[in-house]
Amino acid sequence: MKQVLRAIALLASICVWLGLGVSATAAPAPRISWSKCYASFGPFECGTVQVPLDYGQPKGAAISLAVVRLPATDPQHRIGSLLLNPGGPGGSGVDFTLFAGPFLYNADVRARFDLVGFDPRGTNRSTALRCFGTPKQWGPYFTPFAFPMTAQEEQEWITADRYLDASCAQRGGAIASHMATADVARDMDAIRQAVGDSQLTYAGYSYGTFLGVTYANLFPDRVRAVIVDGVLDPIAWTTGRGNEAATLPFSTRLHSDAGAQATLNEFFRLCDAGGSACAFAPNSSTRFAALAKKLKQHPIALILPDGTTVPLNYSILIAITLGAMYDSLSWEGFAPVLALIESQADPTKLGAAVDPFLFQAAYITKRGFPHYRNLLEGFPAVACSDSVNPSSYSAWPPAGAAADATYGYFGRIWTWASSNCAEWPFTDTARYLGPFTNRTSNPVLVIGNMFDPATRYEGAVTVSNLLPNSRLLTLHAWGHTSLFRSQCADQAASIYLLSVTVPAAGTVCEQDHVPFTTP
Repeated sequence: MKQVLRAIALLASICVWLGLGVSATAAPAPRISWSKCYASFGPFECGTVQVPLDYGQPKGAAISLAVVRLPATDPQHRIGSLLLNPGGPGGSGVDFTLFAGPFLYNADVRARFDLVGFDPRGTNRSTALRCFGTPKQWGPYFTPFAFPMTAQEEQEWITADRYLDASCAQRGGAIASHMATADVARDMDAIRQAVGDSQLTYAGYSYGTFLGVTYANLFPDRVRAVIVDGVLDPIAWTTGRGNEAATLPFSTRLHSDAGAQATLNEFFRLCDAGGSACAFAPNSSTRFAALAKKLKQHPIALILPDGTTVPLNYSILIAITLGAMYDSLSWEGFAPVLALIESQADPTKLGAAVDPFLFQAAYITKRGFPHYRNLLEGFPAVACSDSVNPSSYSAWPPAGAAADATYGYFGRIWTWASSNCAEWPFTDTARYLGPFTNRTSNPVLVIGNMFDPATRYEGAVTVSNLLPNSRLLTLHAWGHTSLFRSQCADQAASIYLLSVTVPAAGTVCEQDHVPFTTP
C-alpha cells in the first residue's frame, strides 16, 4: 500500500493537467481497418493508425496508435468524426470513449458523429514508453507521503524521482524523445485524414485543452469545431511569462493551487449553508484547519478493507481532499469522511470510509488491467517535453512553500507534481512553445468552470483572449471541467458541434445541482 500514497498526488495532479516546418501531410495518409471490439460496452469498433515516430523523417520509423470509435447512430446524416482526449497527459482516450462516449453531449451529437478516442503516442495501448518491466518495479518510485513537507521528505522524493528518470533513461527507447504535445497534434491530424474528414472536430478536457490549442495553432485552417473544456494556460504550461521558468516549475505557474483553494472555500461555504445536509457543518473551514494541523503533528492509522494498515498524515488529507474537489457530486459523501477523521473513528471503520477516495490512485498498482498502464512515465514524458522548467531540484522547495503561503493547502502538492522535470533525461525538438494567437478557420469554443481545482477559470479567460476567433462559455459550477454538470453547458456545446454556432457572448451556465441542497 506504500505505492498508493504518492500515487494519490500523481493521479490528482493529472486527472484535472515545434519548431519543425514539416506537417503531418508530409507522410502518406494513413488508413484504419476497423473491427468490432468491447461488445460489453456497446457497438464499438477498434483499429490502429500507423504514424511516423518523427515527423521530421516521415518515411522513417513508424509507431502505432490505438483508436476506438462509437459509430454515429444515424449514419445517413453523419457529419463526421468527433475526436476526444480526456487529459492527463497520459490519459487513455480509448478508455474515456468506452466509458463516457455513450453519454457525451446530446443524442443528436451521438447520432451524427462517430465518437473517436485514441491513446496518445507513448501511452497505454499505443506504442508506449515503458520504463519498467513490470508494475512491481514501480515500488521505489513511491513514497509514504503524497508530497514532501520536510527536508528529509524532499530528499526521499528526489531519490524516487531519480529512480524513475534512470529507469526511463535505461529502457525508454526512441519514443521517449517524441512525446511532446506537438507530436500528438500531428498524430491527431493523421487520424483526421484516416477517418476521411476534411477538417477536425474535437473535444479536449483538462490537459486535452492544451492539445486542442496546439492543434488550432499548428493547423488553423483545418479546424471545423474545437471545444477546450477545463482549460490550461498554454503560456504557463510551456515557457511561463518573463523569466518565470528560471525559478518556477510549470505546475506552479499554472496556479492550480489557487483554483483548488477557491473550490475548497466553496465546499466550506456550501457545507455550512447546507446545515444538517452536510456532515461536516457547521464551521467547516475552522474544523478542517484544526484537523490539518493535528495530522501534521500526529498521523492516525487506517485499516483498509484489504487489511492493510496505512498512515493518514497531513499530505494524504490534502491529496484526498484535492481528489474530492474534482467532482462536487462527491461532496455530500466526502463530508462524512472528514467528520470521521476528525472524530478519530475506529481504524477499520475509518479505512472503509476513506478507501473509495484512495481508489483512483490504488487502481494503477492493485487492480487488474489487460494492458500496461504507464501514467507514471506518460505524465513527465509529455509535460517535461512541453515545458521549460528550472534545471535544479533546488527550485522546488521554495516554490512549493511560497505557493502554500500564498494560496493555502494546495501549493506544495501542485508544485511537486512536476519535480521529475528537474532532471528528465529526454528532450523533444518538435515541441511547440507558441505563439498561441493564430486565427482559426472556424471559432473555437472555450469552456471555463469558475471553481475548478485543477484548471482554474483564469486559464479559460487567457485562452479566449489569445485565440482571436474564439468564444468563452462560463460555467458557474464546482469541479473539474463542465462534463455532466450542466444541461445548459451540454446543450451549448452540442449546438456548437452540430452547427459550429457559438453561444452568445457573455453566456453563463449554472450547475444543475448545488451541493448540500435537496435535488
